[in-house]
Amino acid sequence: MLTEDKIIGIYCIIDDILKGIGHREDERRRVSDSEVITTALASALYFGGHLDNARGFMKMTKLVPKMLDKSRFNRRLHSVSELVFPMFWQLGNELKNIAGASEHVIDSFPVALCDNIRISRCKLLKGEQWRGRQSSMRRYFYGVKVQVMINTQGILVEFGFVPGCESDVQALKKLPMAVTPESKIYGDPSYTNYQAEDGIKEAEFIELMICRKSNSKRPDQPWIRFIKDYMRKGIETTFSQIKALFLRKIHAVTFKGVLIKLVMFILAFTLNNLTN
Repeated sequence: MLTEDKIIGIYCIIDDILKGIGHREDERRRVSDSEVITTALASALYFGGHLDNARGFMKMTKLVPKMLDKSRFNRRLHSVSELVFPMFWQLGNELKNIAGASEHVIDSFPVALCDNIRISRCKLLKGEQWRGRQSSMRRYFYGVKVQVMINTQGILVEFGFVPGCESDVQALKKLPMAVTPESKIYGDPSYTNYQAEDGIKEAEFIELMICRKSNSKRPDQPWIRFIKDYMRKGIETTFSQIKALFLRKIHAVTFKGVLIKLVMFILAFTLNNLTN
């Protein structure tokens, strides 16, 4: 019963957000876009991204009694996938506006689409731009990096996808970082870009609190170093919780399908935290 209550709560949020962004659909549809997206989020939250299991659960519990068949549901999900990003930005902006001037953390985690030995046979991606290196684990992967920004409660407020080979300092330019002036954004040494730090502080009054390397030209005082290290600890927990929703492999026929499932995992994690 708790699971059903959670799904109903998520549906209410999704439906309100869609109305808030002005989404309209044909009233003759048996299953609304809100129900399609909620089913996909239920699959990410409870079934490791397995859409067919989520379809069966939603129909069995009569949360969506007129559930679409497998093929039609997949087509509908792909057709509404363009709505998910505006929905997330709307939700993220509301959270940032409520918090006002506050503290955030940025970081990235890799999502490998195949093992290294199978790269030459990978059908979803082709090209060296997708080959990246995870320095902390001393391993290579073939896929994408997910760049995220979280607040102090561990809730995602911004995210984006970049090719696996792209460094964090390059990806830094692709995150909007649309936070309230006088906010602070913490990051690890891989985001070091003195010009970007000075520019965003001068133009937006936002302070990038990047951890310094041992040979940095702008070394930190010990207490500043402690604060930066302390603030960054929470994001590793967030990454672990998101990855815990994944199956061993994200099954999809197309690269767009992989990205849709990744977005659903991220949105499901965020909504789950908000409805706890």
